[in-house]
Amino acid sequence: MDFDIILGVMVVAFGLYTLFARIFAPNHLWKLEPMKKQWGEKVGLAVHVLAYTVLPLVLGAILLADGLL
Repeated sequence: MDFDIILGVMVVAFGLYTLFARIFAPNHLWKLEPMKKQWGEKVGLAVHVLAYTVLPLVLGAILLADGLL
């Protein structure tokens, strides 16, 4: 298997884990509370969602597309 495909799958899996953890078990997201304390409720949540969910899903999709196409 190509390295981009392996890395893409791992990054997408991480993004999906944080997405489902946010929905079903938010207590597993231990970096969320310090981010909320540092930047406030809304900005801390937005930064956490972007950094740990959206960015990994987008990057993983790009890596998968690069590896498969």
